[in-house]
Amino acid sequence: MEIKTKYHGLPVVVLAGRPNVGKSTLFNRLLHRRRAITDPSPGVTRDPVEAEALIAGRPLRLIDTGGFKLDRDHRPHNPAAGLDDLVLEKTLQTLDRADLIVLLFEAGELSAEDEEFIGLLRPHWAKVLAVVNKTEGGRREGEAWNLLSLGFDRIYPISAEHGDNIAQLEEAIISKLDFSRITTEDSESRPIRIALLGKPNTGKSTLSNRLTASAASIVSEVPGTTRDVVEGAFSWKGRDFQVLDTAGIRRKAKVTENIEYYSVNRAIKTIDEADIVFLLIDAEEGLTDQDKKIAALAHDRGRGIILVLNKWDKIPHIKNSFQAACDRTRFFFGKLEFAPILALSGLEGSGLDKLLNTALRMYRQLNTQVETAKLNQALEQWLTDYPPPSGPRTHFKLRYGVQKSSNPVLFIFFASRPQAVGEAYIAYLRNRIRADLGFSLVPVAVEIRGAPKTGTRQDSQPGFRRAGK
Repeated sequence: MEIKTKYHGLPVVVLAGRPNVGKSTLFNRLLHRRRAITDPSPGVTRDPVEAEALIAGRPLRLIDTGGFKLDRDHRPHNPAAGLDDLVLEKTLQTLDRADLIVLLFEAGELSAEDEEFIGLLRPHWAKVLAVVNKTEGGRREGEAWNLLSLGFDRIYPISAEHGDNIAQLEEAIISKLDFSRITTEDSESRPIRIALLGKPNTGKSTLSNRLTASAASIVSEVPGTTRDVVEGAFSWKGRDFQVLDTAGIRRKAKVTENIEYYSVNRAIKTIDEADIVFLLIDAEEGLTDQDKKIAALAHDRGRGIILVLNKWDKIPHIKNSFQAACDRTRFFFGKLEFAPILALSGLEGSGLDKLLNTALRMYRQLNTQVETAKLNQALEQWLTDYPPPSGPRTHFKLRYGVQKSSNPVLFIFFASRPQAVGEAYIAYLRNRIRADLGFSLVPVAVEIRGAPKTGTRQDSQPGFRRAGK
């Protein structure tokens, strides 16, 4: 198993500017990959998106923020009214964290939004880097230098879409950052991070307090008592754990827009920080659409997921009651056929041993790295057992595969005609990976890419573009 390095103390670089200047395009360009932002909850994709990036050989934390809008929606009785203000507030909070702010403009004349946003950035002026986008081929580059009159020391004209002058921008970013605070840890020594998620009153705080043998989380019958993430620590069988108790995510009909917006954002942030999600489901009330949304978030981010039927002590002792509950849960969570389902009483402590033992097994699987030779030996057998279609439009050849990452687990297979590889065959590969290579409890992502020319392995080269997901 290959040890996966984790970084702490990374310098923070924030991309900021008005809408449609190309912040997300530059974000993807600097990451050397596309970072699709999808979520079932409205408005969440306007929240800052974070990722670790390797720029000019140096690791840093890159954050893409929501666009600054001058005309913000305040119409009465409009459910979305005030959302633009929330996006701005979140952006300004993110700027406070930044070690460097990459302020993005579009080539051409300054807009009123640009000018007002510059005013807001004056307190951060010493850490602002001015970048003018959409100057491919030198287009309108001369106008870009007019920004020097605003007090910038230098202007960096680029094209995020086409890659013009990106190398110079990367060098400028690196030159302005302090990397001396970075420390590393590996998956064998760092704490296993557990996020407790679910709707209100499912027992998250009770479970958190029992795990940490503390009263760090307030336990109350009042929905929404927990407002912020409460962290705690404990040890189990020689391994350290960190538990994150989150605010419950309520149905939109029961909350104001602001509360729902912030609750979902906190949950997403916690999922991104966690290794494993304990999704707590009230065994008495059963499953809700909100449970399904939370599970989808964790699944799409490749986190380990354990479906916890909490308050099991209140369920009558009837033969096969647990099996019936499992069947209902499996039917509701169609994409999570691999996720363990466990009964628990956080109040009494029954079921904790099995829950934590399962978490240990899951964490080992999340951090398993399969050797390329072993993977391709297995692939030969999989192709023999289930050959690709032979039709003129559906035929393809799988050349080889690699495991791109662990925690989250991602495998990439290179095909002669990637567009011909259907979802059914991708599902087949995913199931064989789980069954044959030791990933039975965790999400497995599979991508199909175009096979490089014979004798090359472009998958190991920086910036190799994704052909599918």
